[in-house]
Amino acid sequence: MLFALICKDKPDHLQVRLDTRPEHVAFLNDLNAKDALKFAGPFLDGEGKPDGSLVVIEAADNAAAQAIAAADPYAKAGLFESVQVRPWNWVFNNPASG
Repeated sequence: MLFALICKDKPDHLQVRLDTRPEHVAFLNDLNAKDALKFAGPFLDGEGKPDGSLVVIEAADNAAAQAIAAADPYAKAGLFESVQVRPWNWVFNNPASG
């Protein structure tokens, strides 16, 4: 099942994001190697600076998706003001349904 991790950064935490980015990218690369990562990228503020994340993963259930979200180095560093973990159905342009 797919889950969307919708993460909002805390205000004035851009430096935390920048400092933690290498570990976050390594974490996502590991998920990708396990075929658990479908896509990911930052949300941008009005100035084009990252202020959140959208990560779509495949997980067995909500508990597994929550565990993945909690293991993200950004989450561990205290970057996020909020994290929503929502089941998601990829209907349009899903390469797996081709």
